[in-house]
Amino acid sequence: MRTFSSVEEYIAAVPAPQRAALERLRAQIRRAAPRATEKIAYGIPTFVHHGNLVHFAAFQEHCSFFPGRAGVALLLRSKLHGYETNKGTIRFTPDRPLPASLVREIVKMRVAENEARGGPGARTTARGPKKAPSRSRAATRAPRAARK
Repeated sequence: MRTFSSVEEYIAAVPAPQRAALERLRAQIRRAAPRATEKIAYGIPTFVHHGNLVHFAAFQEHCSFFPGRAGVALLLRSKLHGYETNKGTIRFTPDRPLPASLVREIVKMRVAENEARGGPGARTTARGPKKAPSRSRAATRAPRAARK
């Protein structure tokens, strides 16, 4: 599997019809999340805003949009009618791209989720905010002198 150092390099390596579809999707994501940055994560283009936001990729027979959370596709199931979906993937083809309004809705939903998890520098995990470390049992017990 080839590795890419930038989103531009990834898109340049994609065949022309899929390249055009990915460039269109990339522009739609940028408009919906102008403060997001781009990087390659998991080997594919990724938008980042307070953590990974959304991903996209090209495959031999289709392109994929990864909303970054499995529940997004389930929440928007009625709007995704006609597109192949599974847990965390929405598949589309260059001749049948995702509607810009749907991309905008998904990206804005993900921006709100990521911002709700915490501001810049907030310690988070993929499942949400990190919990405060639990106190050990010894730390919660009264000092020995107070127990007597």
